[in-house]
Amino acid sequence: MNSTSLTSLVNTSSTQDNPIVALRNFLEKEDRAEKARNVQDMRFVGYVLELDYEAAKIITSDPYKLAVGGIPRGSFLIMAPNNPGNLPPHFTLLRVTGVSPTPLSNQVQQTYFELHKKSMPELDVWTQSELQWGALDCDVLGMFYANPQDMSELCFSGDVNNVVSAHRYKVYSPDEALLELIVNGTVRPESQFEIGLLRTMECGLRTNSHFETTPAKISLKDFKGCRTAMFGKTRLGKSNTVKLIAQGMLESTKGDNSVGQLIFDINGEYANDNPQDGNKSIRSAYDSRCSVYALTERPETPSKPLRLNFYEDPNSCIEILASMLSQDNQNSNYIRNFAAVKLPSIESISGLGYGEKDRPIRKIQMYWAILKKAGFPEDEARLRALGLVSKNAKHFDPHFNGTVRNLIYGDQTPPNPPSNLEELLNEFEQIAKFINENDASSLKSSSGKSLFDADDLALLGFLRPSSGSGPSILRAYMMYHHPQASGFIKEILELLDSGKTVILDLGNATDTVRRYFADMLSRSVFAHQEKKFVGNKLGNSYVQLYFEEAHNLFPPDSKDLTGVYVRFAKEGAKFHIGMVYSTQSPSTINKDLLAQTENFFVGHLSSQDEAKSLSRVQVAFAGTEKDILRAKTPGYIRMLTLSHRFVIPVQVHRFEALSQQ
Repeated sequence: MNSTSLTSLVNTSSTQDNPIVALRNFLEKEDRAEKARNVQDMRFVGYVLELDYEAAKIITSDPYKLAVGGIPRGSFLIMAPNNPGNLPPHFTLLRVTGVSPTPLSNQVQQTYFELHKKSMPELDVWTQSELQWGALDCDVLGMFYANPQDMSELCFSGDVNNVVSAHRYKVYSPDEALLELIVNGTVRPESQFEIGLLRTMECGLRTNSHFETTPAKISLKDFKGCRTAMFGKTRLGKSNTVKLIAQGMLESTKGDNSVGQLIFDINGEYANDNPQDGNKSIRSAYDSRCSVYALTERPETPSKPLRLNFYEDPNSCIEILASMLSQDNQNSNYIRNFAAVKLPSIESISGLGYGEKDRPIRKIQMYWAILKKAGFPEDEARLRALGLVSKNAKHFDPHFNGTVRNLIYGDQTPPNPPSNLEELLNEFEQIAKFINENDASSLKSSSGKSLFDADDLALLGFLRPSSGSGPSILRAYMMYHHPQASGFIKEILELLDSGKTVILDLGNATDTVRRYFADMLSRSVFAHQEKKFVGNKLGNSYVQLYFEEAHNLFPPDSKDLTGVYVRFAKEGAKFHIGMVYSTQSPSTINKDLLAQTENFFVGHLSSQDEAKSLSRVQVAFAGTEKDILRAKTPGYIRMLTLSHRFVIPVQVHRFEALSQQ
């Protein structure tokens, strides 16, 4: 046995358990078909005409292209040495980018012209042979090979180790076994999930019976604590892909419940089935592992109420009310004045001294009186527990001095200071009535200063306007309120810790309300995970957040580097927080977030600028822009994950409930 044969035998035996063995089997099969001149069974497509480290030009012929079912742009080809000798098994991966002129292109065009001019009915064999050759341009994506340190391990490099003369190589269209290696060979073996099938072109027409059935897999380990982007026009499958990722996470954590998921469902499609489209929801597919919190309860979907407590979060909720009034075109002067009021937070008041608390507490009490008059139900025990009292004052006492109370009650004997919300409303209504009939400047504090500032007067003017309906216009927004609402945050955090998937059904809500819940829960999740990190209690516990319409949360020109969403992007991995965000356009997302994003799923984009912005932020998409711009089939996406070194074109599966939860 000569040395070459011995080296070949060693390479064969050492790579027996390596996926690269598919290459040896493939080349042996090709060799047999070539010797038998059986072109229809060959995967050979041509020879290398030009080659460098980044690109290759290959020549091919019509019979070879027809035999492999065509060579569409974006498809994968492999380039292997035509006489590997004692080299370890390896191949270079190419991606077709377009048609290239051959050295004989001008002569071929001249021949075509002459033939058509003379209307020749058929070509002789020799002329036909000349005309059916052509050239293709390809990108060199990298090389698959066996790891020299561990011959059972498959490796991929983004470059090639050597470029020898072009005639030393042959080019093939990979078979199913090699496609499986190309698409899934670098995917982490842990927590794999099939997300779709390889689809190299949008066109469904084939020139032979060859159809791609290669599964495209992802590893859910690539998504834990990582950032994932979904780009593409609406109705082309972004939400379906998000459902598949959420489903994959649920499937991969059946045994340990190590990942809690929080889905901000702005259209109600993750919480509710859609029988019209035949779509099941994540909730119904995994009923025992999902909890739904809904703004609007739906009879067919079990859920808990998702509400705001307008009493207990005054500084945020008055802004929400202002936004709703503006959207409903409520533009009376007294309404605009009310909408402009800025209230202190309850937390900020708790840090003040007793002498500083009276005025800010009084503002919140005026706001409470407005809610009470509008009919918003309250839980007085919870309000008392907030501790909004100044020195020597009872709960709900606005702490007016005797002179003021005698003045506003006139000939009547002033009642005892308010001890409940109803009495508080009566007190402020009496004051508002006095101000409407007299001059507010006549009401002084004990120190002789004006008792009310502009915000106070705006609140009192809204409570009892000289004309207009006053607080009753707020009744349209009572659907968003619940007097025990604040307890759901603690519940959701506990569900996430136990590995549950929590879906916030925000359908029918305004953008302001959606943003309020997203901000509030995002801050709570971040603080909760940060606390566990500081206490060294993170362990193997992760939280995944799902955001739609992400351009509202991560605007491209934002300079805020301290907001919770920016912190998700920069520090999320440290605190075991991953997120999946969806939007139509890459250019609408903050560039810092894009630069930190590990996983991409890209459907159809209609703008060249959008496609170029994507390839600028993620160079792996360079060369795929034209396909992204042209393909409009729902579910047809370009996928790049942490495990993948190059973009994979995939037809994602339609989300369906699996037989086992």
